[in-house]
Amino acid sequence: MKGKLLWSVTLSNDNVKFSFDQASVPDDAKAILDDLANKVKAMDRAVYLEVQGHTDNIGSPEYNMQLGEERAMAVRRYLNEQDGIPLHAISVISYGETKPVADNGTPDGRSKNRRVVIQVLE
Repeated sequence: MKGKLLWSVTLSNDNVKFSFDQASVPDDAKAILDDLANKVKAMDRAVYLEVQGHTDNIGSPEYNMQLGEERAMAVRRYLNEQDGIPLHAISVISYGETKPVADNGTPDGRSKNRRVVIQVLE
């Protein structure tokens, strides 16, 4: 069945610091992404990665959509350039501030909302 979620990995400020207003892949994320890529390659079958960018609600909705996309694109680039995952197997979407997982009214909540989710789909 195409589009079935196999598993997902979340890069959030609990385990990876996406700095405020920054889109580059944090060093803490690299080992997590390398591990994900190794699992994908070991499966020896075609899977697709959907990289979802999320932000907190500081800034305009338009800005946050852009920032979410930049974070997701940085992860896509890393998976391709460092781990050899083909670009055609990785799609990127930004949800900006529209899908918070925590309260944006607190620094801790905003920190949790700054995240990238990678879904592995078949």
